[in-house]
Amino acid sequence: MSNQQSSPSHEGASHAACCGSHGAGGHAPVGLAGDENNTAIDPVCGMSVTLGAGKPSLRYKGEDYHFCNPKCHDRFDADPYFYLSGNKEKAAKAQDKSALFTCPMDPEIVQEGPGTCPICGMALEPMDGVSDEPNHELIDFTRRLWVSVGAAIPLLVITMGPMVGLPIRSWIGETLSLYLELILALPVVGWAAAPFFARGWTSLKTRHFNMWTLIMLGVGAAFAYSVVAVLFPQIFPDTLKTEAGHVPVYFEAAVVIVALVFVGQVLELRARERTGDAIRALMDLAPKTARRVLPDGEEYDAPLENIVAGDLLRVRPGEAVPTDAIVIEGMSSVDESLITGEPVPQEKQRGDRVTGGTLNKSGTLVIEAASVGSDTVLSQIVGMVANAQRSRAPIQGLADRVAGWFVPTVVLVAVVAFGIWALFGPSPALAHAIVAAVSVLIIACPCALGLATPMSIMTATGRGAQAGVLIKDAEALERMARVDTLVLDKTGTITEGKPTLMDVVVLSFSGENELLGLAASLEKASEHPLADAIVAGAAERGVALYSVDQFHAHVGQGVSGVVAGKKVLLGNAALMSANTIGTDSFANVADDLRDAGKTVMIIAVNGEVAGLLAVADPIKETSREAISRLRAEGLRVVMATGDNERTAKAVARELNLDEVRAGVRPEEKQQLIDELHAQGRKVAMAGDGVNDAPALAAADVGIAMGTGADVAVESAGITLLSGDLNGVSKARVLAQGTLSNIKQNLFFAFVYNAGGVPIAAGLLYPLTGTLLSPMLAAAAMSLSSVSVISNALRLRKLKL
Repeated sequence: MSNQQSSPSHEGASHAACCGSHGAGGHAPVGLAGDENNTAIDPVCGMSVTLGAGKPSLRYKGEDYHFCNPKCHDRFDADPYFYLSGNKEKAAKAQDKSALFTCPMDPEIVQEGPGTCPICGMALEPMDGVSDEPNHELIDFTRRLWVSVGAAIPLLVITMGPMVGLPIRSWIGETLSLYLELILALPVVGWAAAPFFARGWTSLKTRHFNMWTLIMLGVGAAFAYSVVAVLFPQIFPDTLKTEAGHVPVYFEAAVVIVALVFVGQVLELRARERTGDAIRALMDLAPKTARRVLPDGEEYDAPLENIVAGDLLRVRPGEAVPTDAIVIEGMSSVDESLITGEPVPQEKQRGDRVTGGTLNKSGTLVIEAASVGSDTVLSQIVGMVANAQRSRAPIQGLADRVAGWFVPTVVLVAVVAFGIWALFGPSPALAHAIVAAVSVLIIACPCALGLATPMSIMTATGRGAQAGVLIKDAEALERMARVDTLVLDKTGTITEGKPTLMDVVVLSFSGENELLGLAASLEKASEHPLADAIVAGAAERGVALYSVDQFHAHVGQGVSGVVAGKKVLLGNAALMSANTIGTDSFANVADDLRDAGKTVMIIAVNGEVAGLLAVADPIKETSREAISRLRAEGLRVVMATGDNERTAKAVARELNLDEVRAGVRPEEKQQLIDELHAQGRKVAMAGDGVNDAPALAAADVGIAMGTGADVAVESAGITLLSGDLNGVSKARVLAQGTLSNIKQNLFFAFVYNAGGVPIAAGLLYPLTGTLLSPMLAAAAMSLSSVSVISNALRLRKLKL
């Protein structure tokens, strides 16, 4: 058996992908098993295979097996036991159902397979946060964006050129200019803007008036009016025509609006696509293969998806545990920071449970798979992150909230204007009525609406990056501005995230450095993180090390050996007890160190306790100042940690925190966030580990330490590059400034146009004898765009 590995995608392929269009095979025996029809059964897919027809085959343990195609051959070759033991059938029963998809705007919409939302028209996204398929909506919108921009640029040159001394219209003639504008606008409004019209129509049917309603009405009215003006100018009254006898058109307004909205949509889609990166990062924590141990003692690496409950697996030093399991044989220390966030490994021996994705540090373990697939702790963490991200549907934005009342008002004004002009207007009354109604709809659609939020966000993200605060999306900023409670992980967020030697207490020995030298010499041969802390502490103090003989690691207890001719023991009370060394005389000293949040190790020399070594994860220098400032700003600060209660309370006392939760697992951190939400609080969560990912995704705003795990960064909306909690205060100032800036931009985006609505309706006609001037509409759109851009750029000077 060659044991070559096939890719996970092959292993997860469907029967159809594996075997083409053939039907299912019969129930003939698997293996050599040629019958009177000279056929055999493919053990992978169950197909009937004709022998001697050039199909692939493989000999395994004295039997020949035949396959319908090379893919089935490779899948069997990677894991024969899976297909011959009945495990394939077990795994099939445990397979997940069809992937469910939901709408990011309307999470109550759930269906099997992709599609579009019946409420808002947006493309549905996978509920588990990941999809092997490319983001078709992003690809489509990007294509439509380039078409829109490609048409908008020459349109602006033709229409705005004369204003800047480029008389394009004079060169080619007014009539040809109008037809060129129509030709350029046709693919944008007729094809590129089709998704916007579909969403706008849906908003009308469902009475969920939003930005799409406004865009559909404004763009549609501008384009339809302009087409009629070009093709049938004779139906318009002379009062609306230029001196050359042409009716002014709005093709460039329609196209530019579409192009600007596509810019915002593409930016938003790219941000949403990145939310799946957190799920992928989590899934990558589990190894792709597991070392299967067969009943006859044979071992080989099998694809992880072929592992079922009850399988025996070997985990070697330095390897990740493939799935949740129970230790059957061996002893080792396992880094469980994935679950607890704490850097100190836990000792494991026969009967102990291990978690998939955790790291085996030292010894070799044989484990029995207990939970596989979606039942593992890691899969549950993945599910929690996906659920949290999905439950936080993107805020539709201030633009939609404004549009909710602006749209009905504009439509009402247009209807009233039409009625008044039709009943009381001069001849031709109907033409004047149509022009007035359409003009209201045209000027009401603000050209700057597509710029209002993206410009502020792009400027704010640049300003934040200068200060070491990375912003993932607009939603994170909007939510951060309203936060009133901050939940902090301890290890790596408040503290440095690695054990450090803090104290050397001499009880009965000649000197501190000599005692530390014996301990560091012994620990140099150990792979335990606490050993690294002791060795590093000795190096910082310039302590000389000695050679070590008879080194031995006692799993779960400590280490021993002969150092400089002395028999040295270093470990916990269990190690001392096993060597009949009493620990009562210094119990009070040890307890005081533990109350200060430190891990205490006992060192004995030649059968007598010589001293204590205290190791702790020190608080970052900036944490005290940052937490003090945040509490002064009115935030409630809560610490949630997987560490023990004694250590957690010691840190909380030192930092004067409002509340502390100790010994919490990933799901309990998420439950804490939900509990705070139930109290009506707006919650930000700051963390750096895999175990923080569900809480980061569930919080109103997730804040990741840039020095932490990739999955934490991907799950969060804000990342602090330096891992300094002072960045939380900076992010809050930036968020509040940006939200204020967006509100101002929306004001500028609407105010000029809203002011033009009564003029478009004909308010000035009794005084001037004319309806809306095209120059007024162009000026309103230009002024709003310039105002939005100028205002957004002010964020570059925001003091953080």
